[in-house]
Amino acid sequence: MFLGVATSAATFALTALFVRWEHVRLADVGAMPDSKSFGRLAFGVLIGALAIAAWAGISILAGHARWTRANEVGLSSIATAFLAYLCLACREELAFRGFPLRRLHPVLGLWPAQFFVAVVFALEHRLAGATWIDAVLGAGVGSLLFGMAAVATEGLAVPIGIHAAWNAGHWALGLKGTPGSWTVVIDQNHRTGAPFIGIILYDIVMLSTTLAFWLWYRKRR
Repeated sequence: MFLGVATSAATFALTALFVRWEHVRLADVGAMPDSKSFGRLAFGVLIGALAIAAWAGISILAGHARWTRANEVGLSSIATAFLAYLCLACREELAFRGFPLRRLHPVLGLWPAQFFVAVVFALEHRLAGATWIDAVLGAGVGSLLFGMAAVATEGLAVPIGIHAAWNAGHWALGLKGTPGSWTVVIDQNHRTGAPFIGIILYDIVMLSTTLAFWLWYRKRR
C-alpha cells in the first residue's frame, strides 16, 4: 500500500506540473477534490461493486464458474486490500483519465481521445506482464468505462471509486492470485474456455456501464 501512496503522490505532483505548464487549473482536469468528492467516490464504489457483482452473477448463471466462501481472510485483510486498490486506482486515474484525457478530449473529440488513452492504458498493462487478451479486452475496455465516467461527472472521484471497487471485488473473488474472501471453482466441462468466457462477460458488463454513463453525459449536455 505504501508503494501505491507514493506513486499516487508522484502522479499528482506531475499532474500539477503539467497543468502549470498549460496554464490551467487542477480542477480543469478533474484532479482537485471538493466538497462533493467523497460522495462521488462512494457513488463510484457502489457502481463498481454492482458491476463486479453483476459479472460474478452472470458467470454463475453461465455455468462455467461458482464461488465458495473462504474463511481465512479477516476484516483487516479486506480493509487493507481495498485501501491498496484505492491507491492504485488514484494513480491510474490521475495518469490516464486526468490530464491526458481531459486535454485530448477538446482536441480529438470524445471517442478518439478515449480510444487513444485506452490503447496506452492497455500497453502499460501489457508491459506489466498481462497477456494481450487481458491487456486489450480487459484493461483497454475498462479504460473506456473509467474515461466515460470521468467525462460525464467532470472529475476523477467516480472513476476512482469504480476502479477501486472492481479491483477489490476481483481480489475478494480470489482472482488476483492471492487468497480472497471467496475461492473460485471452475466447472470441469468449461475449464479450457473459462478465461475467454470470463473476459467476454467482463466486456459486456463494462461496455453496458460505459453506455449508461455516455447516455447520462448526453442528457446533461
